[in-house]
This record gives sequence, C-alpha cells and structure tokens, in this order.
Amino acid sequence: MEIEADFLLDEVGNREETVCMNPWRVIFHLDMDAFYASVEQRDHPEWRGLPVIVGSPPERRGVVCAASYEARKFGVRSAMPSSTAGRLCPQGVFVRPRMDAYRDESLAIMEIVRGFAGELVQQVSVDEAYLEVTTQLPPAPDHDALLESALPLAQQIKSAIQSARQLTATIGIAPNKLLAKIASSQFKPNGLTLVKDSTKAAFLAPMPVGAIHGVGRVTEEILNKAGFKTIADLQSTPRDLRALVGSWGHELKRMANGEDDRPLDLADEIKSISSENTFLRDTADRPTLRQCLREQATELAEKLTRYRLAATTVQVKVRYSDFTTLTRQMSLDDPLEDATLLYRCACWLLARHQLVQRPLRLLGLGVSGLREVTVRQMKLPF
Repeated sequence: MEIEADFLLDEVGNREETVCMNPWRVIFHLDMDAFYASVEQRDHPEWRGLPVIVGSPPERRGVVCAASYEARKFGVRSAMPSSTAGRLCPQGVFVRPRMDAYRDESLAIMEIVRGFAGELVQQVSVDEAYLEVTTQLPPAPDHDALLESALPLAQQIKSAIQSARQLTATIGIAPNKLLAKIASSQFKPNGLTLVKDSTKAAFLAPMPVGAIHGVGRVTEEILNKAGFKTIADLQSTPRDLRALVGSWGHELKRMANGEDDRPLDLADEIKSISSENTFLRDTADRPTLRQCLREQATELAEKLTRYRLAATTVQVKVRYSDFTTLTRQMSLDDPLEDATLLYRCACWLLARHQLVQRPLRLLGLGVSGLREVTVRQMKLPF
C-alpha cells in the first residue's frame, strides 16, 4: 500500500469488530497497483509506459503521493520530496492529485468487490481492503484445500476490476489478515499469492521482523539490537519477548508463527475530514490566507453535504518555516456544515490564538465530532 492510503484516513475511522471468527478462515487482501498513478495513466493514454509521479511539481514544495512502476525504477517513492523525485527522474510526468476522482474510482472498485464477497469487506484505505470469503467456498477436507479453492474467486475479482475499470489489483490469499496483507505485497503489480496454513511459518521465516503487523520502526530497532533480524529468529527463540516489547511479547511470538485472530471490522464511521495547503513560499499575507481558508471551507462543506454530516469541532493547523506545527480547535453545541460558518470559525481560531504572527509554511482546516445532519443552524461563540 502506498501513501495514497493516508489520504483516506480522514474518511475512514475506527471500526467495531463485528465478524465472528471461523476456525477455518479464508481472507483476501486486495491492494490496487500504484492506484493514483494508474488512474492517471488510464485517463491519459499518452502517459502509459511513462514515469508518472502524482504530487507537487519538482520546483515547488511538496511530496510525492504516488509513483507509477516506471517512476519507481528511478528510485521515486511515496512521501519523497518532489524536488528529490525531480532530480532522480527528470523525465517524470508530474501530475497534481485529483482526490475526488480517486475516491470515486475507489467507490466503483469496492462495489465490484462486494459483488463477489457480499458485505464481508473491510475497506482500510482508498485502494486497499480485506475480504472474508470463507462462506463463498465449497466444503473442503482441510484448511489448505479450502484456501486453494479460493484461487478462482480471486482471479474473477481481479478480472472484473480489469474489465470494468481498466486497472490492475494484487490479491493475497491466506488464513488470516496478517498473512494476506504480507502476501499481497510479495508479487506486485497484478499479483496473486496464496499462503497455505501448513506453510505459513516457513513463508514468514526469511522476512525482516518489521514485516509483522504492529512492529514499527522503534520496535524493529529494539528487536534488531537484541539479535532478532528475521522472523525466523523470533520463531525459534526460547526467550521471553516481554522483556523487550512488554505485554505484547506473547502476541508477537504468535504472529511470528503466522497466527492472527483479528476479525474483519465492518462498522464504517467517518471520524474526521480535513484539508491542508503547503504554500510555495512562506506567507503571512492576509488575503492569501483568507482565500486559502475559503477554499478549504468550501471543500469540507461539500464533503459534509455528500456524506449528510455536520461537525461539532473545527480545527485549524499551521506550520511555520522551522516546521513547528500547531493546532487549535473549538467545539460547538450545534453541528455545522456550512462553508461560510466553517470559514468564520477558522478565522476566529487564527485570530484568538494569534497563529499568524509569523509567515506560515502550511495552513489546514479540519472538522470532527461528526453527526448525521438534523439541524441546519447554529450559534457561533463570537
């Protein structure tokens, strides 16, 4: 999964665990290939086969949101400064992100996926989802046979997406979410990987410990310093891992051996929506900042209307030239979804907290505390 997954974090919040576990489970992890860049190459045939880089132009501040596989050959990666990407790939085609287009594409793809998997689909980002397909399969004598019987279904899903949307997807098939996610990352693009229950430990053994769900950079460094470089090291150790990672030690050992009982989480709930802008040059110019806020407020209001939501918390975010970042927020008794009111709240927060005493590198506006729309008016606290 690329950084494009991060763009949906404001649109997909925490989910409640709602699926009962089956002792024999078949989980798919579906990951669209270079999603943003692939959409651009599909919509612009003249860019097919070229190194497409979605993000800010190289002469401006900003980062790479996504890179086509052609661009990755030059070392271009998500989250890389656009200026660096421009130096690595001077012939790259830089494209501004079209977030609405990508979200609409995501909706179309997930509709196709649900046509095969029903409602047992946990979408975790704009281009990524887990599918529970156990009940879609015929009876099998053992778990491995059940997993193997899912191969035609996975290929049907991939083919349907290719036919309807002219995009490729990679699918990992496994007994659980941990293994399915890792499997989908092994053979991209347009891959299909099966991990059998009987070979799951061997599949994981040569991988770095950071491949395990929940092992971040800090934890990986702790494990590496203790001599655990690969997952095989964790599988074979007689040591009590709690001395290194606390109470999570037992679960870490289980995951190292391919055990993962996490169910699919299906209770979608939008938690927050936000918009940010990084300026070409640091600025404290009031008309520039006001125009930026108006555009952000309009964008948020359109999203709130689309999802039939209103917000009870408004937040502004500023970042200065030294990368100091501040956020300030206000809570409201009555929810709002109107662009003008959002703009007025943002201006009030900036003024009250004196956030524009020096030029800004970034300005952002966000809303949370979202509710279904029932009342369309509110009282401002100023």
